[in-house]
Amino acid sequence: MCTDIYLPLKDLSIILTEKVFMNKQPIIDFFDCQAPQWDADLVRDEEVIARILDNAGIQPGASVLDVACGTGVLVPDYLKRAVTSVTGVDISSQMIALAKKKFSDPRVSFICADIETLRFENRFDCAVVYNAFPHFFEPENLIEKLAGDLKPGGLLTIAHGMSRASIDQHHEGRAQAVSIRLMPIDQLEKCLKPKFNVIVKISNKRMYQIVGERKAY
Repeated sequence: MCTDIYLPLKDLSIILTEKVFMNKQPIIDFFDCQAPQWDADLVRDEEVIARILDNAGIQPGASVLDVACGTGVLVPDYLKRAVTSVTGVDISSQMIALAKKKFSDPRVSFICADIETLRFENRFDCAVVYNAFPHFFEPENLIEKLAGDLKPGGLLTIAHGMSRASIDQHHEGRAQAVSIRLMPIDQLEKCLKPKFNVIVKISNKRMYQIVGERKAY
């Protein structure tokens, strides 16, 4: 049985100035409950997704880390672009179970884990956080972790297929307990700058995206 837990939608200025010791079980429970209808409820703007992936450097030969991959909604897009590998990571076991059922391509693997504590043997060309960033309550920690998962010159993409205002409005419902507000793009750029050179920055009525190129170690 799925139960909804409602907590105040936290303002990001508080999140960035106070240490948050977060129990992630509510996030796991929420997305486990959402998993069965996730694909049926999916809304895609193909033009926006194509632009996001172009900007993200998803091209032939790339190794891709898909952060909070869910059921693998972007995996077909990665494969169409002839990537070498896709590693999808999600904290929800039900999301990962569905993703594994959908894809048998040997280039694709899925891991049920907390990306913020997961360690990889190899580094990636691209890391993509698509439609998931507000569910990370300590965004600067996530950015620093993903910087370590990328090769020098690798690209980190944080993106949404709708506007910042629409994302915040969307999360004021049942997702309120497991979300924070999406920060303004200029503020996110400041978070990336210690580890990344920002090469793409878009925030408009159709999409939100920032791309950082990993600085040399």
